[in-house]
Amino acid sequence: QVQLVESGGGLVQAGGSLRLSCAASGRTFSSYNMGWFRQAPGKEREFVAAFMRSGGNTYYADSVKGRFTISRDNAKNTVYLQMNSLKPEDTAVYYCAASVYSARYNDPNGYVYWGQGTQVTVSS
Repeated sequence: QVQLVESGGGLVQAGGSLRLSCAASGRTFSSYNMGWFRQAPGKEREFVAAFMRSGGNTYYADSVKGRFTISRDNAKNTVYLQMNSLKPEDTAVYYCAASVYSARYNDPNGYVYWGQGTQVTVSS
């Protein structure tokens, strides 16, 4: 069992930056692929970024590539999402999630554990 707690959301102007953190409980954090997803009002949950458990491969949605960076610190059981050059369309609730299914890194149904989410609002 893994419990995930996100933090770092808030209100920021367009062009600004935020860093989200996701702290995980348990001693098996390093055995999970970690992902970030987001959900805007009236829209489906969408993939943002993922950091694989082995090999250190990272993946990004096209909409955030070059602006967002995912990283993880296995010693701290924490995954981060650095968000730069934020746009109003990045406004959403951001969730972190843990998965053991590498082939489904961008599919929310491939993730077993989810955090409660943190709100990110980007004003124009």
